[in-house]
Formats: sequence, structure tokens, C-alpha cells
Amino acid sequence: MPLATLLTDFGTADGYVAEMKGVLLTGAPGAQLVDISHDIPAQDVEFARLSFARYWRRFPVGTVHLVVVDPDVGTARKALAIESDGRYAVGPDNGVLSPAMLHPGARAVVLDVPPAAAPTFHGRDVFAPAAVRLLQREALETLGTPCSDVALLRTREAQRRPDGGQDGVVLAADRFGNLITNLTARGEGTVEVAGKRVRLSRTYADVTEGELLALVGSHGLIEVAVRGGNAARALGVGRGTPVTLRRDGGAA
Repeated sequence: MPLATLLTDFGTADGYVAEMKGVLLTGAPGAQLVDISHDIPAQDVEFARLSFARYWRRFPVGTVHLVVVDPDVGTARKALAIESDGRYAVGPDNGVLSPAMLHPGARAVVLDVPPAAAPTFHGRDVFAPAAVRLLQREALETLGTPCSDVALLRTREAQRRPDGGQDGVVLAADRFGNLITNLTARGEGTVEVAGKRVRLSRTYADVTEGELLALVGSHGLIEVAVRGGNAARALGVGRGTPVTLRRDGGAA
């Protein structure tokens, strides 16, 4: 069964997602559609990129991923279709598809934009029709012109400290208010953020309700959280805030 996923910042209060699904199911009636999320913060390409990175390779080979977070829709930015590790990704050339494009062996084509396409809704008029063709098992090369010059975004790496720790930043705050950082760790240590210092825990339940903690999330990155609360709101911080991991015995 052909499988397509959808990740957008459209929300579900309006009919935008439904219009895209109508195009997909009209062109590929047997397709299975999986809603990843339509609650990406409006026009937040970086948050969408981080979200896409988490799931795209967890779906079966042949899956077509639509990622439509597109603040520059209707401009000269390219529209892309990518084949990577046996999966496909369709979306704007603004870096949101970087996780797939950076995988070894990835190939991209620039999609033609039909003259009748609404300049404000390429999700419906450009990306969904391209996804239909991929769901119908058309070859990537038939969809457009090969392209190697695409926009790429990479997660900023934390800087190593002489004491064995790291200096990094907050990458994003998730819907729970957990602060996801670019710090990585195994073992013990202390995390500093917004003037607070907190030891690494293994699970959220290692601290009492309302207490600040740091732990390694399922993505392998350190996150700062409040058990039963919202760390982003409690600390008044967000993306770009400096964070430091100090190993036991590291200088303050």
C-alpha cells in the first residue's frame, strides 16, 4: 500500500490539510496517509527540520514524506523532490528537507511549478501532485531537473570544554516546554542554563513534582525539563539560549 506522511504548520482549524489530502487521494486512491503533525509553529523551518529528522527513516522504504513549512512560498525558492535511503521527501528548498538530503546517496530534482499553481499554496498545487506521482511509483527523474545545489541546514554542534564538558545552545522547546539542547552526554554531569545548575537524571521521575531536571532524551540530546511543568516558561528561555555541560569536578 502506498504510504505518505504529512508535516505542516497549517493547523487543522482551516481546510488546507484537507485540500492536500484530497489531491493525494484523488491521484492515489489506495494510499495510506499519516499525519505527523500540523502544529509546527507557524513558518518555523528549524523546528520542522528537527521534527523531520526524528522520523523520516523510521517509515518503510518507499514512503513519501511531504514537509510543507514554507514562509517563502511563491518566491524564487525551488520546489524539491528527494530520494534518500529508499524514501522520498517533497517540499520547499529552504533547508527543511536537510535530514534526507544529507544522507549518503541522496538525489534531488527541482519540480516544475505549473502556471496555474496558486502562489500562496504550493502544498496543494505543487508538492501534493509531485507526491502523487511518487506514490504511483514514477521515477524521481521524471518529476523535474536534477539538482545538487540545495539549501542545507545542520544542527550546530556543541563545543568541547577542557574539563570534558560542552558548551551548547537550546535548539527548540517542545510542546511540554522541555528545552532540547545540542549537548550530548553519557554518565554523570551538571547542566547549566539561565543561571540554574542541575545534575543529569535518568528519567523524569528521578525528581519531585515541579523540580528542574536534565536528562538525555530519546533523540540522544540533553534536554532540560520541569517534572509536571514547563521549563521554557519557568526559565523564560528558548531557542539559542546558551547551555553548558560540566563533568563532575569541572570548574564553575
